[in-house]
Formats: sequence, structure tokens, C-alpha cells
Amino acid sequence: MARYVFITGGVVSSLGKGLAAAALGAVLQARGFRVRLRKLDPYINVDPGLMSPYQHGEVYVTDDGAETDLDLGHYERFTGVPTSRADNATTGRIYLDIITKERRGDYLGATVQVIPHVTDAIKEFILSDTGEADVVLIEIGGTVGDIEGLPFFEAIRQLGNELGPGRSCFIHLTLLPFISSAGELKTKPTQHSVKELRSIGIQPDILLCRSDRPIPADERRKIGLFCNVQPQRVIPALDAGNIYEVPAQYHAEGLDREVLSVLGLPDAAEPDLSRWHTIASTYGHPEGEVRIAVVGKYVEIQDAYKSLREALDHGGIANRVRVVPEWIPSEVFEAPDAVQRLEAVHGILVPGGFGERGAEGKVAAAGFARERKVPFFGICFGMQMAVIEVARHLAGLEGAGSTEFGPAVDPVVGLLTEWMGREGREKRKAGGDLGGTMRLGAYEAILKSGSRIAQIYARKRISERHRHRYEVNMAYRERLERAGLIFAGVSPDGLLPETVEIPDHPWFIGVQFHPELKSKPFDPHPLFAIFIEAAVAQSRLV
Repeated sequence: MARYVFITGGVVSSLGKGLAAAALGAVLQARGFRVRLRKLDPYINVDPGLMSPYQHGEVYVTDDGAETDLDLGHYERFTGVPTSRADNATTGRIYLDIITKERRGDYLGATVQVIPHVTDAIKEFILSDTGEADVVLIEIGGTVGDIEGLPFFEAIRQLGNELGPGRSCFIHLTLLPFISSAGELKTKPTQHSVKELRSIGIQPDILLCRSDRPIPADERRKIGLFCNVQPQRVIPALDAGNIYEVPAQYHAEGLDREVLSVLGLPDAAEPDLSRWHTIASTYGHPEGEVRIAVVGKYVEIQDAYKSLREALDHGGIANRVRVVPEWIPSEVFEAPDAVQRLEAVHGILVPGGFGERGAEGKVAAAGFARERKVPFFGICFGMQMAVIEVARHLAGLEGAGSTEFGPAVDPVVGLLTEWMGREGREKRKAGGDLGGTMRLGAYEAILKSGSRIAQIYARKRISERHRHRYEVNMAYRERLERAGLIFAGVSPDGLLPETVEIPDHPWFIGVQFHPELKSKPFDPHPLFAIFIEAAVAQSRLV
């Protein structure tokens, strides 16, 4: 029988509810519990697929093709439990399902209302498809008091009552700001946040208090007194040296112990956190350093590349080095000779993106890496721009371009109009809906025997997650391969290119998929591990 932990936030946003949920899940898992993590997002978009990276950050893609919140990436990286479309719901998705049922006549003429219809739909989402999980952790997006979040708070309030004692636990994450002029931590924002939560019927069992300094015992007692929470359940969540320290830190503060006490499971085995100690130590005490230029379109907002940043760190852990990313806007390299800025880096990574802005800068970065023999890694859009660069400068196709930007003399990259999906053949056309219509989720690829990428994976058949609407045009394959760019991986039917590489280059690989989405600190993705290994070798040459 599953138990449910609800994680809410107050005072301000961006306190790290997703990381808190992931870290708690990791500790409970280390105690022997099977966990599942979910995210409820109050915004009206059906999913984040069409939201700007500047507003929402990364879109995390699951194996089953769902475009989800980036916190699901934290969940997978910390617990290793694959997420799915069943683990992220928005207000838009809930309302879309309800309106579809109403139009179909499923409500038999009833007046459809927030209570009970919307709250029932939210509760159904929370309770459904939990598998064999012992503990399900549900993060509520936003902060208490947000008007759009009210149906979700009401739904979990109802569910807490319906589940009964020992089946639910409410954790409220707040901020204790330090006022330097007064020289003290202030508890009033937390008190007001809990008051707001209690006004809608939810009494938190545990308070997780973010702070940049230790919280005195007297302050914890004061918070517990005013918020009707036992003092030992006022848990400090202090700033950590790195995120890999957080699971052990929460355990040391007693978070998992108090959660299990609320859930009626006080006799659980002590957790084995040795692998987290090892990872945190390796990350915190590197034996060297490499500089990786990340030439992207949204580098001003690093949440836009959240999984990518983590995967680079995982590659560093695998090689016991610190990876120092240099986030460079791709437009920079559209100026003459600007690529000289890349002289001092040990590797160049060009990530995914959409649209024409900055595309020529990515092409220039790929050209610099190819000519100067600097390790290069192109992901999705980055692979496409690398192919265009080779087409123009090695294959003699001066008009090579992508139809994503308009008509091209040589459409080396074009709109993906047809492919084999999980439910049969899928088709797309220009001018159609954009939401949820890309090639999304896990698809297999067949790797060419003897290729570098086949050696890296150590197998011929792989499965990786995709999120793209445009594809390298296979009609140009023969000419590109004559120029030295090998199509080392293709779809099982042989119609879609998945990976390219240049054999006589120290490390030049492009992939149409997103390997960063499957990398974990205790299981670094092999492409990132070997890319950083190549960067380490390059650092000895610079």
C-alpha cells in the first residue's frame, strides 16, 4: 500500500522543491523503499513543450515521449527510476481532459465545477499508475498563495483526509532570510507562509527551512511553536557545496527519519549512502580541470540546459576532473574571427535549439573544432549545424542549409515528415500544430560496426530520447560520406540518420538524440564520459 509525501513551497519560488524531492527520494530508496516521484504544475499550458526556455528552462523528455518539467530530470538522476507522462500534470492537461469528457457527454449533463470535478481529476492523477511504489513523492509547483495553485492544494488537502493517518505526509519548504543589518535570521516569512497553508486546510507535518547559515535551536523551537510543528520536524536545509551532498545532508538533519515517523514506518533500516559520499567527494576534490565551450542559444538561462550541465559534471566525475563550462552565445561567432575565442578551450559542445537566430555561429564553432582538431560534440540542432558546416566546406555544397530557416539551395537539413512511431507510422506537415508533434521520446538506433560511437557504447543497438522536428537529409549521405563525414548510426529502418562522426578527427561526434537526458551521477552517460576524456587529453596539448 503506497504512502504519499506532498511537498509544497512558500515565501519565494526557486527554493529547490524539485531537488528536495529528488534527494529525499534517494535517501528513502537507500533505506530500501521503492519510490516514485511526480510533479503537479499549476500553469495552464498543456505541457512545457511550447514554452520559452527563458521562462521555463529545459523541457525534459521521457522515454514515452512526454515533454515535462525539468524537475523530472532531478528525479531520474537522483533515484534512477524512469519517469513517464504519468508523472507530470499541468492545469492545462487536467482541464483539457475534463473538457474533452464534457464534450463527449461523460458527465451526463452535470454542471462541471472545480470541486469536485477538477479536484477529483487531480486526485486520480496522483493515485493512478504508481506501480509497486512504497512511497510516492508529489511536488506542487509554485508557492502557496498563488491563485492558480488553489485547485491543487485543495486536491491534496482532500486526499490527505481520504488516505487517513499514516498514509500521507505534508512537507512545506520555506526560506529563512538573514537580514545583515539586524544580524539575525527572520522566521516571520515562514510563519506567514504556514499561516497561508493552514488557511486552506493543510497543516504541514514537517518544515524544511532553506538557509545560508545554521539555524539556532531556539529559532527552530520558535518556528515549531508558531507553526504548530514539533521542533525536531523543523529541518534545516542549508546551502550545500554541491547538489550531490544534499541526500546525506538531509539524512544527517533527520528529514527521512521524521518523514517515516509521520508515515508510521519508524523501524526502517538505516540508509546506505556510501555512493553519494563517493560522488560528492569525487566532485568536490577533482584531480584536474577542463574547459568546455557550450555554444548555445539560451546560455543566459542555465536552467535551459539543466540536464546538459549535469551530464558534463557526470563526465567530469567519471574522469575525476572538474568541468568548467564556458557559456557562449552562438551569435558571438557570427562576427569575423570571433571563433578565436575558442583557442583556449579543451572541448566544444553545441547543444540543441530551435530557429535561425545564432545558427551561423554554431556552424562556425563546428568548423573551428573540425579544423583545429578540438574535441567536438553536437547534440540535435548542434549535429545538424555540424553537418551543414561539412557540406559547405568539405562537400562543395556552398548553398547547404536548413529548411527550418526558409528555402535552401541544398536542403541538407529538412522537415521530418514521416517516421515509425511507437503506435505505427506518424506524419507531420508544415503549418500543422507545433505542440507534441515532434519526434519525441525513446527510439532505437543501429550503430555501424567499427565506428567510434559503436566502440563507446560497446554495442550495436541503442535506445535514446529524441526531441526534434527537422532531420539531416539522407539524400546527401553519399556525398557527405565521400567528404569524410560518416553516418555511424541510423534508425532501424535505415531511413533516419542518428549519429555522424569524422574518423580522422580526435573526437568529432554529432547525435540527433539527447544523451544528456539519461546521464546520472552514479552512471555517467558514456558519450559524456568519453567526450570529457578526450577533453582531458586535449588539455595536455594546449
